[in-house]
Amino acid sequence: MSTAQEPARKQLRPTDVKRLNRDWRRRTDARLGLLVESVTQPFNTGSILRSAAVFGVERLWLAGNATEPTHRNVAKTALGTERLVPWEHAGTPAEAAAAIRAEGLRLVAIELTGDAVPLHEAPLDGDVCLAVGGEDHGCSPALLAAADAVAYIPQIGRVGSLNVAVATAIALAEARRREWAAP
Repeated sequence: MSTAQEPARKQLRPTDVKRLNRDWRRRTDARLGLLVESVTQPFNTGSILRSAAVFGVERLWLAGNATEPTHRNVAKTALGTERLVPWEHAGTPAEAAAAIRAEGLRLVAIELTGDAVPLHEAPLDGDVCLAVGGEDHGCSPALLAAADAVAYIPQIGRVGSLNVAVATAIALAEARRREWAAP
């Protein structure tokens, strides 16, 4: 233990946070998209939108019966970020996958399947779109069939899955972390 008194830590002021975020944006080249299929709870949609805005998602595609960002209860968790992420309802998972590929993005679904790889080994380099599915059933068979790859989030606890908004935030953070850690 040090005998010298260390200065107290202070939270960054808003201008310092803006400067810090600007520095990270300069390190970010890859395009990141997000496909949300049949997430129906507005609070999950709002939380997903907030994470999408934080990690620089350039476009959000909705498929199935996903709750749209314009739903009145989305704003309660999105906290204004719903206006920062361009979005569209792309129809079926196959139609959404086609729209995503037309934008030049690879599609990586986040789901527990027999052929899924751990998220930290997933092909997240370059321009990629992550896909998540509904609260109860995850990604549909149609979405899984349309995906270029499937990844799962390793878990060691006694619970079998994460909330979809939490899983989305983890996956988006990993995609950016990989880019920022690359030489």
